[in-house]
Amino acid sequence: MFDASFRQSSMFDGSFRQSLRDRLLQQQTSGYSYMFEDRTPANCCSYRYFSEKITGFVKKSKGVLVTAWEMGTSDPRKIIFSAKMGLALTLISILVFFKLPGSELSNHYLWALLTLVAIFEFSIGGTFSKGCNWGLGTLSAGALALGMAEISKITGNWAEVFNVASIFVVAFLGTYAKQYPTMKPYESGFRVFLLTYCYIIVSGYRRGEFMETAVSRFLMIALGGSIGLIVNTCIYPIWAGDDLHNLIVKNFVNVATSLEGCVNAYLNSVEYDTMPSRIQVYEAVTDDLAYTGYRSAVQSTSEEDTLMSFASWEPPHGLYRSFRYPWKMYVKVGGALRHCAFMVMALHGCILSEIQAPEEKRYVFRNELQRVGVEGAKVVRFIGEKLKKMERLNPKGGDILDEIHQAAEQLQSKIDDKSYLLVNADNWEIGNRFRDVTDGIEIWNLDDEDEEELSRRNLAHESQSEATLRLKQRSWPSGISTSSIMSLQPERVSEESRMYVSARALSLPTFASLLIEFVVRLENLVKAYDELCEIAYFKEAIIV
Repeated sequence: MFDASFRQSSMFDGSFRQSLRDRLLQQQTSGYSYMFEDRTPANCCSYRYFSEKITGFVKKSKGVLVTAWEMGTSDPRKIIFSAKMGLALTLISILVFFKLPGSELSNHYLWALLTLVAIFEFSIGGTFSKGCNWGLGTLSAGALALGMAEISKITGNWAEVFNVASIFVVAFLGTYAKQYPTMKPYESGFRVFLLTYCYIIVSGYRRGEFMETAVSRFLMIALGGSIGLIVNTCIYPIWAGDDLHNLIVKNFVNVATSLEGCVNAYLNSVEYDTMPSRIQVYEAVTDDLAYTGYRSAVQSTSEEDTLMSFASWEPPHGLYRSFRYPWKMYVKVGGALRHCAFMVMALHGCILSEIQAPEEKRYVFRNELQRVGVEGAKVVRFIGEKLKKMERLNPKGGDILDEIHQAAEQLQSKIDDKSYLLVNADNWEIGNRFRDVTDGIEIWNLDDEDEEELSRRNLAHESQSEATLRLKQRSWPSGISTSSIMSLQPERVSEESRMYVSARALSLPTFASLLIEFVVRLENLVKAYDELCEIAYFKEAIIV
């Protein structure tokens, strides 16, 4: 995976400081190629300075245009949504320019524009959610403000003090209630509640017309909200439920692709010369399908929750023709899939690991590992296809996990049969039980020469399989020359090499155990999907 110098320093020097120093020196020496280039900064008033700035601006402008074009072509709904927003604002502006009946309403037209911009969301559910929050916040704030206005009239000369104190108390209580965990979906309603209350109290007091201010404010909000709902619902509606459904289906495909990629890369001994820095900080990487597959499923938690909250506001539509559709079960299925994706992430971590199992040992378990990976990806992809069609899994009562369970059992059996390949034979004590019993008491009294004699005597008890295995194992890490080994102390070479060989051997059962754990977690995924099928009344699968 890494270069020879990295392996030598990390395995035989006992730390990563030498390898880090070598890589830093390599980076510094690579910069010497720029020694003879002209890297002096240009003068701020020179032709070169303006030329570089204009060239950079042109390149950035082209990049922005290309990105905007790709964004629109990849999802044309974004262009349609932008056009709907422009149309809704245009309709309100036309009503304002042609003067609504009543001068009082015309003085508050700005609230219609603000309401439209605030509640107009990408999906129908988001628009309904924001619209209801704004409506409830406006009504409750208006009623409270009118009540406080009547009380302030009784206070007489203390009306200003009472209004200021009421604003503080209402703002404190409203802001504190907004931070309550269950009130998080209604945060926008609390904001408009505080804004409306303060506006009515201040504006109504200055004009002396609390009722007219509250009514005008509510009518303008109703105008902006109704236009936004009509335009967003009647012109190419975009449903959050459809987006949630498609997102879960897409995650199934991504996890299956990532699982296949990880197993194939491990069996083909794919190694990274250097681990990508973006993977180290868990950022998006477009050229690694195995990484992007499980990352998209793991990162979609907040998006699924948001879409679920918006979809719960949407009326029955399309394939979702029942009220109170079980959108929470979609999120539950997505969580079960994410639980499986964590195992794929761990499998990918084995590929990124510095210590790798020898290729000859991977070849011994190749068929079993390949079968588990293929069957696992087949199950995940099959459930995703059924979810896309909204069909049940088992029309004949069969179990879709039979094949992958057999593959996992075959892999486990192969590991049991070939377990001697997964440990370092130098540390075995096969055939030495008699020595342990007879010499257990005397071993503490041996001097150095007696210990050497005992070691030679133990070698005579080695089995033939141990000797064969010893010939197959490498005495030092691959990629390290014999000269570099001889430069180190002999006892240190033996100890570090033995540790490295043991670690390499244990890398293979680690990968296999993670793959088996993935199979176990598939059962929870199947149970969650079956529960969704029952609650959502999925149709029976069509048998061809």
